[in-house]
Amino acid sequence: MGNLSKRWFATIYGPIDRWQRRSTAAIRRDLVGDLQGDILDVGCGPGTNFEHYRPDAHVTAVDYNEHMLPMARKTLLGLREPHAVIEVRQADAMALPFRDASFDAYVSTLVLCSVPDLERAVEEAWRVLAPGGALRLFEHVRSEVPWKARVQSALNPAWGLVADGCHLDRLTHHAFIERGFEVTEQRRVRMRAEPLPLVVLKARKPEQRSA
Repeated sequence: MGNLSKRWFATIYGPIDRWQRRSTAAIRRDLVGDLQGDILDVGCGPGTNFEHYRPDAHVTAVDYNEHMLPMARKTLLGLREPHAVIEVRQADAMALPFRDASFDAYVSTLVLCSVPDLERAVEEAWRVLAPGGALRLFEHVRSEVPWKARVQSALNPAWGLVADGCHLDRLTHHAFIERGFEVTEQRRVRMRAEPLPLVVLKARKPEQRSA
C-alpha cells in the first residue's frame, strides 16, 4: 500500500473508529481487561484498545501504517490516570521486530482481515508469544449463511481497494487454531453498528513448544 493510500485510509478510519468505539467498548474491555505483563497490541490503529488495559500492564502498540500512529499517541495522551504503560511504534504484523517469546499476550482487533499474508502473521504471533502466553482476537469473519458468504466473497476485490486490503470473508480465528493455539473461549457476536459477523477468540500458546 503506497504512502498516499495509507494516509487516505488513516484519514477515513478516524471517523469510523469514533463511531465504533462506543459499540465495541464492552467487547474490548472483556477481551483485554484481564491481561497482565508485557502485551503486544498488533494493528493498534488510533488506540481504540488503550483505555481497556489494566493500569499495571505494559503494552507495546504497533501499526504498519505510520499515519495511524499520531492518532494513537493522541489517544494515549487523553487517557485518564492511572492507565497502562503504552509504547506506540511502527511495525508490520508479518515481520515483527521483537525477539522470540517476548510477550505474555498478543492482541489484535479488527485488523488481521487486512494483512496480505495471514499465515505469516500467525507465525509471527506464535514466535513472539512466550509459552503459555495469551492470544486475544476480535475479528469480522465469513458468514455461516452460504448466500451471505458468497456475497462477501464477491465484494472482496472492490472492498479491498478502498479498505486497506480488507478481506470480508477471512476466517482469521481458524488460522490461529490450526497453528496450535489452545482455545479457552470462542463466540460469535452481533452488533448493530457492524453488519458483518464477528468472532471473539481467547486462546493460549501451549506451555510446551511445538515446531
